[in-house]
Amino acid sequence: MIHRILALALLLMLPTALHAENYSIGTGGQSGIYYPLGGALAKVWSEHIDDVNVKAEVTAASVENTIKVVRGDMIAGIAMGNVVLDAYKGEGKFKSAMPVNTLFALYPNLVHAISLKKSGITSLNQLKGKRISLGAPASGTAVTSAALLESMGLDIKKDIDAVYLNYSETTNALANGQIDAGFIVGGQGVGAVTQVALTHDINLIPITDEQSAAFMAQYPAYSSYTIPENVYNKVAAVPTLSVWNVLVVSATMSDEMAFNLTKAAFENMAEVRKVVKVAEATTPENAFHLKGVPLHPGAQQYFDSMAKGASAK
Repeated sequence: MIHRILALALLLMLPTALHAENYSIGTGGQSGIYYPLGGALAKVWSEHIDDVNVKAEVTAASVENTIKVVRGDMIAGIAMGNVVLDAYKGEGKFKSAMPVNTLFALYPNLVHAISLKKSGITSLNQLKGKRISLGAPASGTAVTSAALLESMGLDIKKDIDAVYLNYSETTNALANGQIDAGFIVGGQGVGAVTQVALTHDINLIPITDEQSAAFMAQYPAYSSYTIPENVYNKVAAVPTLSVWNVLVVSATMSDEMAFNLTKAAFENMAEVRKVVKVAEATTPENAFHLKGVPLHPGAQQYFDSMAKGASAK
């Protein structure tokens, strides 16, 4: 009898974390911003939502994350807004419309078209016939870079020698002379570009006003952006394109879960910003930056409650 009482007491003393549901958040490669951002969000959610334990999962980023969220393999995924919009509409890489919502927008991703200065490549028009990294397979970078080149009239299967490499693979191949140029679509100050700029003289290839206008006419999720001077070592200010990253979730997620994820994230965003500076752009005011994809009703409830609280003061 004593043994049974002791066993029962031990069971009652077990941490509630043992009963938590295990989830993952889809990120990207470890050399980008998605991975540390996802890790910071996972930590916040695990610590501040009862019975939830979340880990960051390394993935090929936007397309893979969106698909896995819909399949139920992930609780949420970080993805570029244009990819999520394609999924919602059943366009691009998605053969049919997918039941996706967003929790909130995160920060703007910037198109980095990179070459070494010694290559002499200073214009996108010079990429024809060259060996180009378009980004990791099933990534937002690959979707964007292909769409950009095609908007200029280039056939990525015929007019360039396309390879598909992640951030660090792209900059390593560039440094080693294995490719002529490469695309990285990431936050301002993305690590892979920062690192290669410290060891090699690089060009960030400008996207001209004409090229941007032609592209945005087809893809309205994008906008113009200028990367300031010296964000990267010895690189002048350069015009490019931007698109907001978002947290994508399944439309079948419960309102309660969506509310709790959104609430915990914003109430503890200071902790996330200690890990990734770009989270300074993750604010309630910026939450609605992706037009065309519905905010999850649970997330909307959180923002509505915040607005009511503010008006009551």
